[in-house]
Amino acid sequence: MRAGTARGFRDILPSEALARERIVGMVQACLTGHGYVPVETPLLELHETFERVGKPRIPSFQLFDSESGPLVLRSDLTMPIARMVSERTDESSLPLRLRYLEPVVRESSALAGQPRQFTQLGAELFDVRGSLPEIEIVSVLAETLKTLGVPSWRIVCGSVTPLLSLLDACAPSAAFHAQVLSLVHDSDLPGLDELVRGAMLDRRAAHALSSLCRLAGDASTIDEADGLLAEVGIPIKRRGTCELRDFARQLSSLTEDADIGFDFSIVNSFDYYTGIVFKAYSDASSGAIASGGRYDAVPESFGRSEMSACGFALSLERLQEVLGEQGESGVVSTARGRSTRPLRIAVPKGGLFRGAVDVLGRAGLPVEGLRNLGRRLIVSAGDVEYVIVRAQDAPAFVGHGGADCGICGNDSIIEADIELVQLVDLGFGACRFVVAEPRAKQGVAEGAYSWRGTVRVATKYPRITQDYYDSIGQKVDIVTLHGNIELGPIVGMTDRIVDITATGATLRENDLVIVDDVMSCTARFFAGPAAYRSDGRVRRLAANLGKLSQEGREA
Repeated sequence: MRAGTARGFRDILPSEALARERIVGMVQACLTGHGYVPVETPLLELHETFERVGKPRIPSFQLFDSESGPLVLRSDLTMPIARMVSERTDESSLPLRLRYLEPVVRESSALAGQPRQFTQLGAELFDVRGSLPEIEIVSVLAETLKTLGVPSWRIVCGSVTPLLSLLDACAPSAAFHAQVLSLVHDSDLPGLDELVRGAMLDRRAAHALSSLCRLAGDASTIDEADGLLAEVGIPIKRRGTCELRDFARQLSSLTEDADIGFDFSIVNSFDYYTGIVFKAYSDASSGAIASGGRYDAVPESFGRSEMSACGFALSLERLQEVLGEQGESGVVSTARGRSTRPLRIAVPKGGLFRGAVDVLGRAGLPVEGLRNLGRRLIVSAGDVEYVIVRAQDAPAFVGHGGADCGICGNDSIIEADIELVQLVDLGFGACRFVVAEPRAKQGVAEGAYSWRGTVRVATKYPRITQDYYDSIGQKVDIVTLHGNIELGPIVGMTDRIVDITATGATLRENDLVIVDDVMSCTARFFAGPAAYRSDGRVRRLAANLGKLSQEGREA
């Protein structure tokens, strides 16, 4: 009989459980002190609950009940709590302050290496429209992080309103509007640039769309955003910058020793949130330890249009990560900003290595140690440390905290499927992904598809391949290989291949012909979300590389 737990689930033994209990106790005491009372919601929710404000982006385990129909294991607590408040309370109970401690379960690919069950601690504030619940919510979050002793924490705020207002004013079509939101949600800023360059947009609108999500820094960033929106002619009341300015002013007086920044690449879900959004980071974690925002659209979807809503969720597992094995950091840090360790950059070896070294050098970094690399895996150069990795591994090193930022092809970023912020298309290492088949077997794949209902494809890139066939509406059986992809259809194992090519020489030598183009690929500079939003060195490097990329396009 098979023993153990299912993938993505684990046991928690007494020593860890005690540490988790200590963390939970401190958070609950802080929230209780501000009048937040506990609630619980069912583990199972109706599927329609999570579709109230658009298609859910968080993958859920789904079940079917013969009486209730489609059900989901809750993947988030905000929707169930908003549903409960909308159904079970009236306006006389507002303001209503709620806190929760519940496990959530999310479906995830085995390739992602992420837990599928984790615990959220959170606070939700419901009030009448016209109030600013986000002021209290962010203040309470700041106090909670300080009470826990989270090292070098920072809360970074943004808003969905400026970008939505900009798109309402200048998007040439509904499809363009949706594409922009999808790219920004995925933090693919080079993809956004490419889309904007290909659209028929006014010069000022194009500049605003490409620039807005790159604004980051202190409260003065709000003025920069306001200037971009003003140039496009968006009325003051629709920009969202007045709300942000009022938020920043009130928050600074309430949380004087907190590190609060602003970043317009933080947008979360456009269907879900309706105004200010925020994330909290720590030097000790590569990902956000808390996130939240204003989500009036959710109670409104349940028929409560008079209600405002704002909240945050803390990840208990991330708190364990930053506070140490026993749930205690040992230091209640009041220092702010990133640590003084060198900036760590993942540099790809192989075909992209020379281009990466060249562009980093032109951006002003010391790269002499990289020119005589030998067999070294880490190269130290003053305030910079280079980690030499395979291009395919660079996203994992950055996404899991082994490096702050890195360079690789956007194909590697797609295949990794890890939360990253793509910042600059560097322009070198150009190649393309294609669908190809043996010349002698042209037409065989279509014939097989007509009776089999699927096409068999060999590839090293299963995610890119699946995305392509999804986009053309064909079913595909993917055979993942790690070398000699061309052999798949030659020996009759598959119908076609999806592979990368620069010149097409290998295809021609094996008498393969290109059937379709899948995507183009170039080297990109990217960063981990925490590093980009907490470390000014990463943002400065991104800005320098962006200028070089722009100069290269104009040359």
